[in-house]
This record gives sequence, structure tokens and C-alpha cells, in this order.
Amino acid sequence: MKKVIVGWVLIFGLYASLLAQGDYVSEIRAFQHELNKEYKDPKTSPLSSRDRKKFESHEFFTIDNKYRINAKFKPHHGLTETIHMETSSGMKAKYDKFGIVEFELDGQVHQLTVYQSHRLREMEEYKDHLFLPFTDMTSGDDSYGAGRYLDLIIPDGDQIILDFNKAYNPYCAYSEGYSCPIPPSENNLQVRIESGIKYKY
Repeated sequence: MKKVIVGWVLIFGLYASLLAQGDYVSEIRAFQHELNKEYKDPKTSPLSSRDRKKFESHEFFTIDNKYRINAKFKPHHGLTETIHMETSSGMKAKYDKFGIVEFELDGQVHQLTVYQSHRLREMEEYKDHLFLPFTDMTSGDDSYGAGRYLDLIIPDGDQIILDFNKAYNPYCAYSEGYSCPIPPSENNLQVRIESGIKYKY
């Protein structure tokens, strides 16, 4: 009897795991759908009218929950450093270095800096948002050479989820006339992040 109970517990656990994985894939597909929808809409798309007409979908890496990472979050706690981040237009964008995220991937520990925009934090809907620009070993190969972005929310504790399946390109990847932040060298990952958006559509 005990073996039967253990067997059912294992089966139920596997079933619950598969359900959770299915929910996660659905979540990422919904994110991808919204991104494609944004690029098709003339009100929100960075594409020219000609490119928008032939646009069908971005190309993405295969969804992989390996790249949904629970990272350590280390805020600067009053020791915030303001920087003027380089942009594609040559202008400078003012950001605070808000903290550090540390995580393990493929057996190596990596570290990235997260930033807070001076402009966006004045807006009520974005006051708790953080910005994570990065490059990795796919940059200039399968992904955009100038790097990709992640949007984050300030966490309550010392843990934060980095979901690279939600990595997206700056508008500058598709059109001129935008001023897109360029990831600082400290956010250059020496690993392939085969997750999120590619630079093909």
C-alpha cells in the first residue's frame, strides 16, 4: 500500500510539474504575441510603413525555462551612482546604478548591473521599474549586435527573477531616429544567452 501511495505522489508531482511548465510556455508565448502586435500597430511600431506591411513575426529562440533564473539582488542602499549612459544617437541618458544581480548559468557565476531611469522614475506607472541592458556571446550573431533589454520591477527582498525568454531588442535594431541606451561594458556576459528575441523577422 505504501508503495502505491508513493507511486501516486510521484505521478501527481510529475503532472503538476508538466502543468506548471505548460503555463510558463503560455506566458512566454503571450509575451511574444504582444511584442509582435506592437510591431504591427502603426501607433506603436518602430517599423517604417513599408517594413510594417511585410512584418509577420519576430524570430525567437526556443522557449527554455533554464533561462528563467532566480538571481540574488544586491541594491546599493543609498550608495547610488548616477551615470550618463551612451545611446545610439550620441546623446546621454541619465540613469542610477540601482544594484547588482548575481546568478549562476552553465556552472558559472555571472553578475550584471541594473539601472533606474531618472526620466521614467518620475512617472507614477514606472517609478518601481528597473532596466537591464546586456550583451552576450550571441550578440552580432543570432541576436542584435548592440545588445538586448530586460524590464524588471524592484523586488521586495534579496531575490529577483531574470527571465531572458523576455529579452527584447531596442527600436534602433529596426529603424533610425531613436535614441537607444547602449549596454555598458560591465553588462557584457561571456556566455551565450540563447533565449528571447533574435535579430531576424
